[in-house]
Amino acid sequence: MPELPEVERARKLAERVLVGKRIRKVTTANDVIVYQGVLPCRFAMALKGCRVEAICRRGKYLWFALDRRPWPLFHFGMTGSFQVYTAIRDRPRFFKVELLMEDGTRLAMPNVRRLGRIGLRKDPESQPPVSKLGFDPLLDMPTPQMFAAMMAKRKTPIKALLLNQSFAAGVGNWIADEVLYQAHIAPHRRACDLRVDEAKRLASCLRRIVRKAVAVNADKERFPKTWLFHDRWGKNRNAKTVHGEKIIHETIAGRTTAWVPSVQR
Repeated sequence: MPELPEVERARKLAERVLVGKRIRKVTTANDVIVYQGVLPCRFAMALKGCRVEAICRRGKYLWFALDRRPWPLFHFGMTGSFQVYTAIRDRPRFFKVELLMEDGTRLAMPNVRRLGRIGLRKDPESQPPVSKLGFDPLLDMPTPQMFAAMMAKRKTPIKALLLNQSFAAGVGNWIADEVLYQAHIAPHRRACDLRVDEAKRLASCLRRIVRKAVAVNADKERFPKTWLFHDRWGKNRNAKTVHGEKIIHETIAGRTTAWVPSVQR
């Protein structure tokens, strides 16, 4: 599933090719599952002729600020993304919406598994689902002291808390595993049981990992070779980190969790 760095990459792409331009035409797929609370034809009518002023993101949600409201809101789900092209023959097979801009640029959102969501909001940031999100590690990461205080109030396993979008918006499975590995904290420990120094270390790792992933445009080949990311996938019983540490996989908070007992306590 696209996590914060992948969605931020999509935001930057849309910002580069859409901002300052008008939408000449909107083509939608008749998918009542992906379109939430709005008919595809109504969505198209709302956007046609609008000028794109900004591309915004919080957590895993994206929205376009237009010169009139309502504004479009996007969530990629498991397989969504933005694709840019000019020739209609390059339109993705499983597209859900395509915007044709005044200069001939086309941007589409494909969504093979139909778990993404598209909607309209008058003010996305102040309305659900965006208004229910927690802090964004890239936009408004709490200070280590504030983060430690937030941890002290939560009795849930730390892995579950990190995946809770109302707590940390945009953090998904691989980021949570990476942060816990680099912070040397076992994923099943309760958040409230962390020492203050551990909670502060966790906050620092979360900030650093998200910023690094965004800085390299979510290109996994440019992630540091020491990251757990490169070795965490699948459930290979013999999986090890680049340092030779044994990786185990177990289900925590309903998600497959990769962690290293020899370094995570």
